[in-house]
Amino acid sequence: MTPQDLTGLYHGYIDCLNRRDWDDLPRFVAEDVRYNGALLGLAGYRAMLVADVRAIPDVRFTLLQLVCEPPVVAVRLGFDCTPTGLLFGLPVNGRRVQFSENVFYDIAGGRIGAVWSVIDKAAVAAQIGAAPSAG
Repeated sequence: MTPQDLTGLYHGYIDCLNRRDWDDLPRFVAEDVRYNGALLGLAGYRAMLVADVRAIPDVRFTLLQLVCEPPVVAVRLGFDCTPTGLLFGLPVNGRRVQFSENVFYDIAGGRIGAVWSVIDKAAVAAQIGAAPSAG
């Protein structure tokens, strides 16, 4: 895939997430997808996203930076949301928080095959006046 192909794929994936169109997820994510080294599979990956949206009903995936170097997509995502309870082990409980996520994706066969994600949990902790959780 070319960098332009990867850009189009990734924009479609973000649109799928923001529309909560979980039935369209297989168009973007491989059946044997790995997340931070663990084999989740498509069903597990979908369940993770559904749980995220349940915990953060107003979550929107905002693309801040995107770099495509086939077969890798590197992204910085921004979030401005109000989680309902715990977020990353922190008692957010409906307070508005802002944080970012840095993510690398390996694309294989035109779909996301592996995801490596690092979330700025310290930013959330600082906003609510709590110590960040480990991990």
